[in-house]
Amino acid sequence: MKIRRRDFLNTVAAGSAVVTMPGFLAGCGVQQAAALGTRPPANPFMAWFGVDPATIARVMAELTANGADAADLYFQHTRNNFLQLEDGIVSNAYSGIEQGVGLRVVIGDQTGYAFTEDLTLPSMLAAARTASAIAARESRPVLPQAWNPQAAGTLYSTTEPWSDVGIDRKLPLLKFVDARARAMDPAVERVAVYWNDADERVMIATLDGRLVTDQRPMTRVTVTVNARKDDVVQSGFSNIAAREDMSWYSEERLVTMVREAVDRTMILFDARRPPAGEMPVILASGASGILLHEAIGHGMEADFNRKGTSIYSDMIGKQVAEPFVTIVDQANIPRERGALNYDDEGNEAGRTVLVENGILRSYLHDGISANQYGLAPTGSGRRESYRHAPMPRMSCTFMEDGPHTKDEIVAAVERGIICETYTNGQVQIGAGDYTFYVKNGWLVEGGRITAPIKDVNIIGNGPDSLKNITMVANDARLDTGGWTCGKNGQSVPVSQGIPTVLVAKMTVGGEHVG
Repeated sequence: MKIRRRDFLNTVAAGSAVVTMPGFLAGCGVQQAAALGTRPPANPFMAWFGVDPATIARVMAELTANGADAADLYFQHTRNNFLQLEDGIVSNAYSGIEQGVGLRVVIGDQTGYAFTEDLTLPSMLAAARTASAIAARESRPVLPQAWNPQAAGTLYSTTEPWSDVGIDRKLPLLKFVDARARAMDPAVERVAVYWNDADERVMIATLDGRLVTDQRPMTRVTVTVNARKDDVVQSGFSNIAAREDMSWYSEERLVTMVREAVDRTMILFDARRPPAGEMPVILASGASGILLHEAIGHGMEADFNRKGTSIYSDMIGKQVAEPFVTIVDQANIPRERGALNYDDEGNEAGRTVLVENGILRSYLHDGISANQYGLAPTGSGRRESYRHAPMPRMSCTFMEDGPHTKDEIVAAVERGIICETYTNGQVQIGAGDYTFYVKNGWLVEGGRITAPIKDVNIIGNGPDSLKNITMVANDARLDTGGWTCGKNGQSVPVSQGIPTVLVAKMTVGGEHVG
């Protein structure tokens, strides 16, 4: 639902539900009262749409009428809200509700999938018949006598759902961010602040009798800054995201985000492009996890290995990195953007060690790939929404601490660069060839950081870069940004991180020195 700016401002000023704001927002000059939405029940599918166990049994019977090795129903109800503040003025706002059910049946190597937004029994039965038409077997599976509810997860429990938080409480945060960005440097001339929140509820019923429900909150704030000195304009940004509620937005957290955006912007006035060529590259801790995720992590997803398109397809148990390199995908990190109590197939999500002390130990498996490998799923079956079938995906992917320090790594580089923030890149999933654009970084000369750099492309191959990691520091951290992973047309929220890492050689697209 799109809202015109005038209608939006009228909405902010209306209503009578009195709410409280953090003390640091006092005096922001925004109304503190607004009509709040209706809070969804714990299980909206049963409470609102009558999707009870008897209904699930009827739909599952229709879905598996032609046979099944596996089958599931994925119900989803999501409320999304977005606000955009440009130069102190609300320029865009919308709210939306997404709801429906995806029905999947698996027979051998074939998958039948259908979805419907209509949660009435006739519509779900029609979708089930569509999905079940993919193939047939002589024997039908035996349905469970009852569906066994799984324990509710606690990774991201909140005291206040986003459906209870009115615009009147969000807008002061955006105005606070805008004002702080302008106050940090007189060169700042334009500021834009973007707000997203979502209250997602899912219910998953599986052929083996599991019934999973999960409430998945999400929020993200992004600030972009334009600054001018004479005729030169530079821009930068920062954002923070988590499966949190309104109380997460402390003054300290917001000010840190704003300072990061302004600092990233202002340093560009003094930055230059580094020399071009092959050289050692230091990947800064945190945000450099994007290279780990894109250039290496995707190659460890089991569907690429099952099809033989990943370079890691025959490397389980083999050395792929130095002994001090350990790479993990861990969904059960509380409140992280990529965290999950259960994956989108109803499997409990947890910790999967992909590379242990340099040895490739595991892929990321959904139910289909795990069955074909004769393994248990790793809780890595993920989907964008009920409109999509699940596939192996990352959640919170990171490299663990190594034996070195950041200072030791810098001191070991005679001539190279540090990559700190990234704006875009391209990766050939499977082979792992990549190009990333580095927005902020540093030149290293004689073992010392000497100057800021900008506008740098780094080019390489993920598996080769993994082999060429020669030092890993003890400062691993997950980046706080709102990362989203795209694969096969589906997008899912993820987290990623890395310690400071030295890659012995990469191709740097800087300036050619004659």
